[in-house]
Amino acid sequence: MPGGDVFNLDQRRAIDRARLDANRSSGLTFHVYVGAGGDDPRSIARAMLRELPDSGSGVLVLVDPVGRALEIVTGLQARRLLDDAACALVALSMQGAFAAGDLAGGIAHGLHQLGDHARRPQTLHEQR
Repeated sequence: MPGGDVFNLDQRRAIDRARLDANRSSGLTFHVYVGAGGDDPRSIARAMLRELPDSGSGVLVLVDPVGRALEIVTGLQARRLLDDAACALVALSMQGAFAAGDLAGGIAHGLHQLGDHARRPQTLHEQR
């Protein structure tokens, strides 16, 4: 999670805990990038996701506080559990926290929401 001095240690830990919780609950792999998103943050987020070893099951959240950009991109397998509508709802929630000045809290809460949306259903019985 790049970000330089944007977050203090407790904020970094909270974001990392949220990311790991989302990973565990969904079986997907969540990544967070905080930094410059350039002129086309969506293209940059997609390119970053493609470079990851787990890009198919990956979810990348790009936050550019200076450029006021937020992108949530998903790999092919991840898209089966997290569609555009779910990502858009989470993004709205995150933007509300950002507008209130809570960048770290917005990211952590957004990761929890994404993990909840992508949660694997529990199997109550198995077919034999």
